[in-house]
Amino acid sequence: MTEQLRRLGKGIDVVVGTPGRILDHLRRGTLDIKALKYLILDEADEMLNMGFIEDVEEILSNTNDYRRILLFSATMPERIIRLSKKYMRDVEILRVPAQEVTTELTDQIYFEVRDSDKFDALTRIIDVEPEFYGIVFCRTKIGVDEVVNKLTERGYAAEGLHGDVSQVQREKILKRFKKKLANILVATDVAARGIDINNLTHVINYSLPQDTESYVHRIGRTGRAGNTGTAITFISHSEYRQFSSLKREIKVDIKKVALPSAQDVVEIKKTKIKDDLIEIVESESYRKYTEMAGEVLQNLDPEVALAALLKLAFKNELEESSYPEIRSINVDRKGTARLFISIGKMDGFDARKLTDMLKRECRLPDNKIDDVRVMDSYSFVTVPFSDARQAIRQLNDINRGGRPIAELAKDGDSGENKERSGRDFRKEKRKGARKEDRKTERRDAARKSGGNPRKNDFDWNNVQWDAVNPAAGWGGKAGFDKRAGGKKRGKR
Repeated sequence: MTEQLRRLGKGIDVVVGTPGRILDHLRRGTLDIKALKYLILDEADEMLNMGFIEDVEEILSNTNDYRRILLFSATMPERIIRLSKKYMRDVEILRVPAQEVTTELTDQIYFEVRDSDKFDALTRIIDVEPEFYGIVFCRTKIGVDEVVNKLTERGYAAEGLHGDVSQVQREKILKRFKKKLANILVATDVAARGIDINNLTHVINYSLPQDTESYVHRIGRTGRAGNTGTAITFISHSEYRQFSSLKREIKVDIKKVALPSAQDVVEIKKTKIKDDLIEIVESESYRKYTEMAGEVLQNLDPEVALAALLKLAFKNELEESSYPEIRSINVDRKGTARLFISIGKMDGFDARKLTDMLKRECRLPDNKIDDVRVMDSYSFVTVPFSDARQAIRQLNDINRGGRPIAELAKDGDSGENKERSGRDFRKEKRKGARKEDRKTERRDAARKSGGNPRKNDFDWNNVQWDAVNPAAGWGGKAGFDKRAGGKKRGKR
């Protein structure tokens, strides 16, 4: 503060400061802006959208009527444009043409991945890139902290930036990042504003930004100053629709790419180790260790000694089994059906055990089983539309003679909500003859009397096949084979 007061006292032409510090000087009487000619707001969208409006209004009240206001921002949503007109006269908006925003030097790709697999997907990308130096964007402060903590636990050099990081700490983090003491920076959109680094190799959208302009602003941080770069986006089921809209708006081909496999990661690490060994030999920087090497080789064969040394240095990094499985998914749900299964955690199932059961009982390959959600007493799973009917039959054959355990999920039931009102079969069973039990009793009574079961009972002849794509060969009453529905499967 002392240095600021000294400089202001000498007289200056340009003042750069935060709204809070500018107001502090105005109230102290150490800054006079009555003759101000230009008032500039950088990152105007965030400035006006994060509670600084009152501060800006107070600053404006200390100026004159002929000052000129300029707002600069990488993004300018319509609501902010309307807000700016409240404080400005004869507003003109200058935009960078959309075709000039993206760069040909940036390769844009995306991976389809579950939310639960995003972190493992991130580490694989970092592992297969020999010189990874990039920014990972998360939507929330909590998300930034979680990713940074997981990365550091695994031995990666990562730093995090978000709104709760102080200015002093921010400067220290950026200094480490620019010196490449940390090669991974995890940040929110707001915290990443003002970062000017030209040699980033990657920008990773761990979660999608809120709008198209933010996406363009993110990926524009790589592919600068003649350098090539890669912009990677992770897409989960819940983000697919927003991502499709984004692709239409920016009119750029974003290529779908398969994630590197565990084998890919191991092979790349082995290649790097070999290259590093050759570099050490050529530089002759191994001389200090020759005596110890001789002692080791007195009792061990060279191959055994080197293999043991690799194990000591790299632990399990060179073993494929050390890398978690990331199952492939298809985030486009067209042509899929959501199943409700009345077994859950209380039955000893988790996502892996339920998947194994579906593979065993329904003979579904791994890549056809998607978005498995296991609750306390029921579960949800997505399967291809063409396999749903057979999967339901085979699951219900497990409990032949008892209440069906599988059916198509009703509209709105996807497993996103923690509660599923009126559908928890296990609770119904414990409480006695509830709705499903009464329906079963009515159906049995009708059959004994020669009548027909009620239409709303669970009867395969009346199943409503409400899947996403009726044109896929079956669906709706017209497409359902009633003869097949009434047959009992023979013993396997």
